[in-house]
Amino acid sequence: MATSSTKPAALTSPGYFVPFIIVTALFFIFGFITNLNMGLVPYLRNIFEVQGLQVWEAMLANGAFFTAYLVCSAPTSKLIETIGYKRTIVVSLFIQVIGALMFVPAARFVSFPLFLAAIFVVGAGVAALQTSANPYISILGPESSAPVRLNLAQAFNSIGGSIAPWVAGTFFLTAAVLNPDQVALKGLAEQHAYQVGIADTVRIPYIVIAFGLIILGIVVAFLHLPHIEATQSFRPAKEGDPLLSRSIWSYKHTVLGALGIFAYVGVEVGLATTMVLYFSDFKHGGLHVLLKPEAQKLVVFYWFGALIGRLLGSWLLSKIKAGKLLGIFGTAAAALVVVAIFTAGYIPVGCLVLVGFFNSVMFPNIFTLGIVGLGPMTSKGSGLIMTAVFGGAVIPVVIGYLVDNTSYQIALILPVLCYLYIAYYGFVGSKPTRTITA
Repeated sequence: MATSSTKPAALTSPGYFVPFIIVTALFFIFGFITNLNMGLVPYLRNIFEVQGLQVWEAMLANGAFFTAYLVCSAPTSKLIETIGYKRTIVVSLFIQVIGALMFVPAARFVSFPLFLAAIFVVGAGVAALQTSANPYISILGPESSAPVRLNLAQAFNSIGGSIAPWVAGTFFLTAAVLNPDQVALKGLAEQHAYQVGIADTVRIPYIVIAFGLIILGIVVAFLHLPHIEATQSFRPAKEGDPLLSRSIWSYKHTVLGALGIFAYVGVEVGLATTMVLYFSDFKHGGLHVLLKPEAQKLVVFYWFGALIGRLLGSWLLSKIKAGKLLGIFGTAAAALVVVAIFTAGYIPVGCLVLVGFFNSVMFPNIFTLGIVGLGPMTSKGSGLIMTAVFGGAVIPVVIGYLVDNTSYQIALILPVLCYLYIAYYGFVGSKPTRTITA
């Protein structure tokens, strides 16, 4: 946990600054890919709305992506133990290449299941990349400065995430979209041609992404990244050490931290995708103040706010304890969503976009607070926490279901509850009741 001191802890251990820079650059990649996937939700709804695709079904794009974390996080931990961090990173990049190329036939055949399969494969690659990169960043220096390192790395994640909505709005949401009732009056051949026209805009961007990932994978393969034993970085442990057989579930602050990540990722993803529909929709209590491409590009400021917050958060962590800062930001985010529920016009637009700033320190602070005091069990703790990223598959779909069956305003109550839990974790739940010595 970050604490105030007269002499701040070093950012990295001696000799690890260059690896820190290299791995930090990878955070840009999965920030970009993750948020680009979120931009596909309104895109897929445009393609398949004529077939009655509802909001919650479009949210399955997020579901497919983040389900990959549930499926792949634990196997990735084993892969890291077998082939090391660097090779795991390279493998994860090439998995993303396969997923990106799967978008080509998905667009060609206008297949919703194939779109979801492509998104899942890309998500598997990103999950593997995150599972290796997050603990790697955390252990490249003193435990006390881990929140600062992860906040700086997450700033690059935000840069990639800020660019992605612009790419989605510029390349994916460019085709002329007709009212579903108008499309329904056309013949089957004309309907299919209309869907192909929209879906075709996805091919070239994902081919370019696949090519870029291939180049990056080759570059990383030839870079020198030091091999680090995560469990020995905080406290050396020998084979047969009884601590290694202790259940990670007995560490309350780690389990509550995993729930915090579940809530955080779910609400961040859910808001990023819901706000595009909320700002542009005229049904379910939507504001209908922006067109979808305009709303999609406005999400850039949501992610840009997260970037500013992470850069500022690295400085704030030298003044304020990580748990307290997390609690303050969680409370502020909840308050903004409440204002968005009870206002109209452009006020809720501004409030929801501003929430991005308060999302900024949540992931790195929850993650580092959750692994405090675990010593040789750090890898178990990080594996549990990264599996909880599955919240990005569940919460957006629940929000979408609530929108379909009630209204956007009712659906936004769920994000309020998520942020209140995150505030609780920062103020109370993150305090360890058990460490490696107890």
